[in-house]
Amino acid sequence: MKFEIFEGKDGKHYFKLAAENGQTVLKSQGYASKASCKNGIESVRANGQDEAQFDKKIAKNGKDFFNLLAKNKQIIGTSQMYASKQSMENGIKSVARLSKDAPIVEVEK
Repeated sequence: MKFEIFEGKDGKHYFKLAAENGQTVLKSQGYASKASCKNGIESVRANGQDEAQFDKKIAKNGKDFFNLLAKNKQIIGTSQMYASKQSMENGIKSVARLSKDAPIVEVEK
């Protein structure tokens, strides 16, 4: 379990929270700087412990997913698409469990 920071082809910085199996649990929007990206990770740590900050959604294709929101209701990160509501609920629990102590690793993409 770790946060991975990387630079996208668009020059923006992104993070993703990866589970023990390497699967992406949460991915971020693009940030203009690496420092802003790290602040986004700290926001995940702070808000990921509060179930009220998870906005549960159903995509047009019928799959469940969630957005993690900051206190100001801005989206911090978006989950993968899940085949079932229960899988999505497990994803939310994973964010709460993993984000507290997950190390931050910078990776080349």
